[in-house]
Amino acid sequence: MAYETILLDKDPQDAFAILTLNRPDKLNAINKTVIHEIVHAVKACSADPAVNALVIRGAGRSFSAGYDLQGGDFDVDIEFWREDMTENAEAWLEVYRAPIPVVASVHGYALAGALELMMSCDLAIVADTAKFGEPEVRHNSGPPTLMMPWLLASRDARWLMYTGDLVDAQEALRMHLVNKVVPAAELEEATLKLARKLARMPAPAIKFAKASLNQQQMIAGLRNSWDYNVEAMAALHTSTKGREWMAKLANMSLKEYLEFRDAPFRGLD
Repeated sequence: MAYETILLDKDPQDAFAILTLNRPDKLNAINKTVIHEIVHAVKACSADPAVNALVIRGAGRSFSAGYDLQGGDFDVDIEFWREDMTENAEAWLEVYRAPIPVVASVHGYALAGALELMMSCDLAIVADTAKFGEPEVRHNSGPPTLMMPWLLASRDARWLMYTGDLVDAQEALRMHLVNKVVPAAELEEATLKLARKLARMPAPAIKFAKASLNQQQMIAGLRNSWDYNVEAMAALHTSTKGREWMAKLANMSLKEYLEFRDAPFRGLD
């Protein structure tokens, strides 16, 4: 398949592939095409006996700034949002349940939907300059994929999801949001080293370990919590306040919208 918004390359030496989000002029903002292509690529790698691990990274200045807020029709009903949120959650579920280990390699920003993508990966190695958060709560939105409480302590998850604050790499490490922080200049080398290690592990051992770990979370209610969250987010977006914010988005440039959204919170960090 020829991709428009991602790159997919196999390492010439070891049994791993690298998926690169490739919309650098948009800070790799995630739209429907990106979602569909990520799912296709993850399924293709999962089915390929020559691929034992997958890296997901971003081209340009950031991993990804999150879901693309431009160009959509936001004056829609709850059925639209239910379908939209379900599609997003199902996509990152494909990443979560891929039979091979998936590593997020993050620099710049990993925000909102991109943070959810990162959290759906098995491991995350990040640059010391990276920033993470769910700022969409400030415009009456929230994550369609509720992965955060399955990784973080409740206090930390609530802080991020209630405030919209961004955290740096060291704070993300303290929260167990990421596995390892490296200097930005060393991120690629460190990522490749980890990918080679995973690729050389006995593939069945990783496959069954991942299946068992995922099953533990599923039994504990991960899927049910995601399904509940989809309904909650669909209702949120069609609430009176949700429609007010969507109307603002439709009538402002993205820069104006984000400045308007964040203005009340300046000086409160």
